[in-house]
Amino acid sequence: MNKNLKHMAITAVIALSAGFSVPFLVGNSALDSERDSVKSEVPYCVTSPTVPEQVTFAGQKVDLLRYDHRERMDRELMSFTYMHSTTMLTVKRANRYFPVIEPILKANGIPDDFKYLAVIESNLNPLAKSPAGATGLWQFMPATGREFGLEVNSSIDERYHIEKETKAACKYLKKAYTKYGNWLSVTAAYNAGQGRISTQLQKQMVEQAADLWLVEETSRYMFRLLAAKIVISNPQHYGFLLKREHLYPQIPYTEVSITSGINNLAQFAKDKGITYAQLKDANPWLRDTTLMNKSGRTYVLKIPTQAGMHYDPKKTIPYNKNWVIN
Repeated sequence: MNKNLKHMAITAVIALSAGFSVPFLVGNSALDSERDSVKSEVPYCVTSPTVPEQVTFAGQKVDLLRYDHRERMDRELMSFTYMHSTTMLTVKRANRYFPVIEPILKANGIPDDFKYLAVIESNLNPLAKSPAGATGLWQFMPATGREFGLEVNSSIDERYHIEKETKAACKYLKKAYTKYGNWLSVTAAYNAGQGRISTQLQKQMVEQAADLWLVEETSRYMFRLLAAKIVISNPQHYGFLLKREHLYPQIPYTEVSITSGINNLAQFAKDKGITYAQLKDANPWLRDTTLMNKSGRTYVLKIPTQAGMHYDPKKTIPYNKNWVIN
């Protein structure tokens, strides 16, 4: 047997013995004699993930048999499947942040599927910052953040406050849904702005954004969202075999309410038994070495517990059982 094909077969057998399809190796669990007899120069076969006939997002069914929808979805499924490190890191982070995001979406009447909007906006990196200046999991620009109730200045930037920015995103999404009555159109507006989407819906005489001719970024955006849901909800099907110890658990915190300023956050952290870096990691919305609070507002700071900072990876609890192989 060819050395490369032998390596491919051994790898496939190991994965398939655990009961998983491995599309990036052989496409599916059934070997195809014609395909698998090809003499590849690499030790595995690269194949395209299958595009489903339809997908449901926020209760709305999207037909993927229509050629343009199918091919747009095909591109995004391949992107998520073969951007290995990014997709895998996103699944790891989802174990930490989905438990925070989901209850807020539910409490504000936003469909659960919108947690995948944070996936495509930031790869669930709470410190993400775009070249244009959008930041956080939900990638708010400064003016938009302020419009939806976030404090943004040189000392405090609540676009990095996961709970508060998620609530702000809910406000935006609800407002947009009132205008469009279509959740995919809402996602397009989140990327391109409501003014642009409204104008194009009128000019092109269609009812939903998925039928619009738009700039590539926005056109891809809606289908990246659909692909994110498909892949992240069942990563094993796309060849991502993770164990529970690979996932990032939530870090337990105690909370401290502050109604006055803090002149030295490093000293404050030391007094709480943690480092300045750990304080900033737990509260990335703190943007300076001090906390200015001339208005006497109440701020809640998270203080990570020692036990939480030294967790046993093998005791990590998967938030979604489909994310792990054990």
